[in-house]
Order: sequence, then structure tokens, then C-alpha cells
Amino acid sequence: MFTGLVEATGAVAAFAPTADGARLGVATPLAAELAVGDSIAVSGCCLTVVSQTPSVFEADVTLVTMAVTTLTLADLRAGGRVNLERPLRLGDRLGGHVVTGHVDAVAVVLDLSRVGGDTIQVECALPASGRQLVVDRGSITIDGVSLTITGLTPRGFTVALIPHTRSHTTLGELAVGQRVNLEYDLMGKYALNRIPEEVRS
Repeated sequence: MFTGLVEATGAVAAFAPTADGARLGVATPLAAELAVGDSIAVSGCCLTVVSQTPSVFEADVTLVTMAVTTLTLADLRAGGRVNLERPLRLGDRLGGHVVTGHVDAVAVVLDLSRVGGDTIQVECALPASGRQLVVDRGSITIDGVSLTITGLTPRGFTVALIPHTRSHTTLGELAVGQRVNLEYDLMGKYALNRIPEEVRS
């Protein structure tokens, strides 16, 4: 489990195709605190560390993961930044919300606009499958960052990025048309699963 509070960002050092998907290398000082077998969320996707040095860790990305996330050859580029978070430990403060690191959908950034002084509003497209899983003022994870939904739109939803979020995560580099990983609120997914199919529609 994660919280959606990004600990650090890392730079893509390598992303090499393999028979089973790809091997991702990430350069970050956080690598010194990792061990082989550890879980780590990379832009919201839970991966397993398979090798590690004090400055770089590597993780395998399966074909399935590549098919349902932005961890792909098309989306990742050498030197590009990714958000990183180690798993929550028992006794830690839960400052964000409960995040599993299992990406539910890939969405496209539709619009970026300034609201107020230094806050940026981001509108993301919402896949039809996620329409019942988002609520105004509810939680959502974008590229591993825990955010509050500020509004629902005909095309999707909006969130607000304060300067701290933009400077400490990759969300400060978002551009219109960019693909991002979404994870819906876990409580919402369980609640929807308990509603009979005929009632959902």
C-alpha cells in the first residue's frame, strides 16, 4: 500500500525491451535505500526492484503492465522524470489516501489553466468505465500523486495543483495531450462492486 505522497522523483536511465516486457532503470538517490525484492511505486505503478546500486534501481515491467499504464516505450524517454514512493509502513502517517499502485486507467490531459495566483487546474479525460468511481471532492491518484477532485466536467474531471505539488512531482511538467496513470479511490471501487449490476446503470 502507498499514500500517494511522492517521496522523490527519479530520472529514467534505461528502458530496454525484454522477452517479457521491458527492464526499467531509474536514477535516484532513493536507490541507496532500496533492496532487491522491495516494492516501489513508479508514477503510480507498483513495481518490484530486481537490481540496485546506490544511484540506480531496476525493475521489470511486464507486457500486461505496459498495456495498461504509461510505462511504455512511447511514454518514457531517457532522462524523463518519474514519481517515486516506497510502501507505507505500519505506524506511518497516512497523509494522502490509501493507494494500491494498481493503475485503473490511462487518461489524457485535456486542459491546463491558471486559477487564482499560482494554482494550476488540470482537466483530465475520464474513461467511461471510471465515471461512477469519481465524485466531486473525492480522491484520485494521477501518476502516483494523491489529489482531490475539484470538479466533474462533461469530458472528465479537474484537479488543482499547488506550487509545492508541481515542484516536487512530475505534475509540474504536464502538457495538454499527455497520457497519465489513474488510480481510482479504493473505497469507491469496493462500494461499486457491492452494488448489483442492474442498479449501477
